[in-house]
Amino acid sequence: MSNDHSPVATALGIDIGGSGMKAAPVDLISGELLDKRHRIPTPQPATPDAMAEVAGELAKSFSWSGPIGCAFPGVVQANTIRTAANLDPSWVGVDAAEVFGASTGQAVTMVNDADAAGIAEMAFGAGRGRAGVVMMITLGTGIGTAMFANGTLVPNTELGHLILDGVEAEETASARAREDGDLSWADWAPYLDAYLHEIERLLWPELMIIGGGVSSKFAKYSDALTVNAEVVPAELRNQAGIVGAAVGTRSVLGSEGPATNG
Repeated sequence: MSNDHSPVATALGIDIGGSGMKAAPVDLISGELLDKRHRIPTPQPATPDAMAEVAGELAKSFSWSGPIGCAFPGVVQANTIRTAANLDPSWVGVDAAEVFGASTGQAVTMVNDADAAGIAEMAFGAGRGRAGVVMMITLGTGIGTAMFANGTLVPNTELGHLILDGVEAEETASARAREDGDLSWADWAPYLDAYLHEIERLLWPELMIIGGGVSSKFAKYSDALTVNAEVVPAELRNQAGIVGAAVGTRSVLGSEGPATNG
């Protein structure tokens, strides 16, 4: 793998999940991956030391020298982890940028994983150039959300935990809920629609972007969605976390975002 990357125009994005840690170098101007993604299974237990070692391996696999952005499945405040539901609880209170920085030898920026996906879609995908309130909603094991107001991220909106009919929304409207319940797209769609209506009632976004694996099946349930907002599938699919994590490093470089967005 090549190490011919400018630290000004590129960054390494690492997308951390409960089952795998994926990385690739990203062109911050185009949002394109500059090399094939490399994936290493998330260590079990997923402790800071064990995951830092994997982050070091990922960086080494690209001979990486330059900024690194990490998308983390939990609330992140100033690079400190506040929740880690699908990882080891020892993460809570840890400065993850410091931990991963030590193992990679590079400057690291941390961002919530749903926020990272939203950042990518706003910069290079379905939300590009959109003003007003935009919601990124990722449907997987749970529900991740990212909120943007006139292009500015409101971080750590954990709206998958909204209560609908006495239960958390992700217990009925997530992709896992559809699979666990062996529901057809038609049977599952009303649960998603009810969730989107609750988002609309509270925040009135102009655009909702549906991410996660179900985005590729959007045509199978989109006709059942009845909110006023425009609802569209995400465009970057499984690259969004890596791309958004990399774009998050622009704060390290002293820039507000990608150099050009069109």
